[in-house]
Amino acid sequence: MTDGKLAVIGLGSIGCMALWQASRLSDSVVGFEAASPAHGRSAVGGDTRLFRMLYRGIPDYYPILKRSRSLWAELEAETGQSILTRCGGLSIGTADGPYIRPLLETTRLNGAEHELLSREAMAERYPQHNLRDDDVAVYDPNAGALRTDRAVTAAVAAAQANGATVHANTPIDAITETKDSVVVTSGAKSWTFENVIVASGGWSQRLMPDYLKAATETRRIFLTWFVARDAAEFSPEKFPVFIRISGDRSMYGAPAVDGVTVKATLDGRGATTPSADSVPRELTPAEITETTETVTEFFPGLFPNIVRSDAFPDLYTQDGNPLLGRLNEGNRIYCATGFSGAGFKMASGYGEIAAHEALGKRSFEGLDFVRPRRFTSN
Repeated sequence: MTDGKLAVIGLGSIGCMALWQASRLSDSVVGFEAASPAHGRSAVGGDTRLFRMLYRGIPDYYPILKRSRSLWAELEAETGQSILTRCGGLSIGTADGPYIRPLLETTRLNGAEHELLSREAMAERYPQHNLRDDDVAVYDPNAGALRTDRAVTAAVAAAQANGATVHANTPIDAITETKDSVVVTSGAKSWTFENVIVASGGWSQRLMPDYLKAATETRRIFLTWFVARDAAEFSPEKFPVFIRISGDRSMYGAPAVDGVTVKATLDGRGATTPSADSVPRELTPAEITETTETVTEFFPGLFPNIVRSDAFPDLYTQDGNPLLGRLNEGNRIYCATGFSGAGFKMASGYGEIAAHEALGKRSFEGLDFVRPRRFTSN
């Protein structure tokens, strides 16, 4: 006898979506969350994450992005929640530089809808951005801002409505695979399941085999917000989400979804931290200085004073690609973690893949770049 067909450990960005998708496939699904869904210390924190269809590098992400866009709409329809603010997106950088050129190459390969905007066109359409002389932009009409708290709580509620059980405030200490099941332990309590998905983000390492511990590290991601001189100019109707990599400066952000504050955060500044529980929430003087200097140059329409900041943990892999799949052939433990600060946009799609594969309903091809086994020979 088991306590269910599938346990999902961690109900954050990916785990909540895996639970929701699994609840569509089985009436015997259980979710475990160490705190509460969408708690403020997880990688879910910070109100919004960027959704975008344009992605540089691995073209195999595109089908996941397309499916994720459909699933975000399904979650909205199923729960009545507004989750994806569809405001478009801008990728900005040096015309022939290391960001825009490969982004366009991948975009054209995938056939994703886009529009190349000159510096002059940007000045006319999006004057909020102060561009350098050699900057251009690529517009993504299908991009937007995901409301993270709403997404997670909606997915958990939808899963529960479908019959899933949720154990909040239940940190998992160990998972032990036996011949025909997996035992999940929290303190003096234990449960037995046919399969388990580990989706604990920055807290996943302690539940991993040694070869994956060696291939991952927890990093601190910090976010910052600013007040606009004219809030209407930075509303979702006028100000798309953006990523900008111009020479020595880089930043990404989202419009004022609350009508007041604009998210504008330094890109790619994740620093290694000993554990997910030891992430400093306060910004360092150097982080404050670089952030305010960048905002001063990029956005004259923002007061260059950080009015809100916070920091969160996430699990990064050596190659920056996720861990999505079973530990090895025939294993009952499935990894859905290590999204390296870039997972939320595709969380619904990743969750669907994890749920189907962990329950043995369907396998997905073309995903070797995310399979955990890629690290076994390193």
